[in-house]
Amino acid sequence: MNRLTLVLLTALAPIAWGTTYLVTTELLPQGHPLFAGLLRSLPAGLLAVVVTRRLPRGAWWWKAFALGALNIGAFFPLLFLAAERLPGGVAAAVAGAQPLIVLALGALVLQERIRPLTAAAAVIGAGGVALVVLGPAAELDLWGILAALGGVTATGVGMILTKRWGRPSGVGPVAYAGWQLTAGGVLLLPLTLLIEGIPSEIDTGAALGYLWLGTAGGIVAYTLWFRGIQQLPVIAPGLLALLSPIVATTLGVLVAGERFTVVQVIGLTLTIGALVLGQVVARPSARDRAAVDGSTASAALAAPR
Repeated sequence: MNRLTLVLLTALAPIAWGTTYLVTTELLPQGHPLFAGLLRSLPAGLLAVVVTRRLPRGAWWWKAFALGALNIGAFFPLLFLAAERLPGGVAAAVAGAQPLIVLALGALVLQERIRPLTAAAAVIGAGGVALVVLGPAAELDLWGILAALGGVTATGVGMILTKRWGRPSGVGPVAYAGWQLTAGGVLLLPLTLLIEGIPSEIDTGAALGYLWLGTAGGIVAYTLWFRGIQQLPVIAPGLLALLSPIVATTLGVLVAGERFTVVQVIGLTLTIGALVLGQVVARPSARDRAAVDGSTASAALAAPR
């Protein structure tokens, strides 16, 4: 698989996640962010484990649990809480800071050198998202802001550890995503039952919303996402994450019949420019090249002869 194809497939994950704000506000029962996170993770994770018939071994039990806690167990409830307490634009603007978090953590944990153009792309991207999603009437809620910031920080740490630890030999991306979704769902289960309980009514719209979040936004998106993190320079998927707030805002405009202002057009242009710049200047490290080579070799061995 060439790098462009890998980037495009990885981009499908934040595109799918960009639908979360609309689904949450339009379809799901209000006041149940933990339950929404639970249904997004545990059923899909268990299904992936059953289908692939692969379980963690040795140290990967606690590694999968840690990654599931960061990427799923902490992120999902914080994401839904932010979506409920903040306008979609404000929550998305906070999420736009993730590339900066990933860039800093990559330098600290992975010892990756921060290139000026990469840092510029992260700053421009965050600023562009803010221009697109923030309006003069944006309402700020302290707990919502903290929830959104906590969510992107948790996933930022999860991205760095996913990059650092890699994936066990012989374990495919579906099984790897299934481990994390299951671990995150197991963490959410007791919290959901103790704090929220089950919604009194789940109508057809809510059921479809949960199904969408668990499939397209769950196992499919995370399978593509984790593979991209492991095979691309860490800042590349970090910048691709900016697609999520852009998609969220675009859907809001289409559904609500709103119009893009001149400022939003400028912000959209800056964000797209930052995405392209980030993918061009991000150079694969030796670890990235090894991951791609290993993936290619595995595919060749698995191919029918």
